[in-house]
Amino acid sequence: MARIASARLSAEPSSPEQHDRRQRILRAAARIGAEKSLERVQMHEVAKAAGVAIGTLYRYFPSKVHLFTGVMAAQVDRLRDQVTEPDPDTAPEEAVADLLVQASRYLMAQPVLSTSMLHASNTAHVATVADTVHIDNTFREILLRAVGIEVPTAQDVTLVRLLMQCWYGVLQSSLNGRASMADVESDIRLACKLLLAPRSNAPGNAPGNAHGNAPGNAAGNAPGKAPE
Repeated sequence: MARIASARLSAEPSSPEQHDRRQRILRAAARIGAEKSLERVQMHEVAKAAGVAIGTLYRYFPSKVHLFTGVMAAQVDRLRDQVTEPDPDTAPEEAVADLLVQASRYLMAQPVLSTSMLHASNTAHVATVADTVHIDNTFREILLRAVGIEVPTAQDVTLVRLLMQCWYGVLQSSLNGRASMADVESDIRLACKLLLAPRSNAPGNAPGNAHGNAPGNAAGNAPGKAPE
């Protein structure tokens, strides 16, 4: 069978049955990817493990980059569902650091799969791999919730984006054997302190709202909507 071009967009499930098939594919890819590197994973074995035809697999995931970016998106969704409201007695930067340290420990416990997910999501192009947008938006939502920001400014979004990029880099260094888990945790906490503490301590920040933002803030954002 000719390989379907990886430059096209994935099909989106439009029925419960299609959604179930897509989820089975992601679970099968995660199981196989936990044992085999991205280069060694074969699409036909993922299709067989998921109980779907190879054409169905390629319909939802035209390449392994699409597939393991999708696995990464599913992991981020699970993280979002596990996040609780921040403790009012915990500094915002500490709450975010605790969250990222916990996520790092989880990912480092499955290094082969995590390496594949990070490689896929970092090389995926937003024009053809829709899950990249889902990952970025969901992760941003998770971190803003952990900080306690309901109405983010443009600067808030920028700081969170920088923190996400820093976290990805720290994780990659550890997966490559260039940093220990202790280094990872220390670097994450320092990054959160440098990027978030000055913002949360800025004048005008009221209790219960990490940045004292109100509807109609300087960035012109509506409640619950981040800048485009």
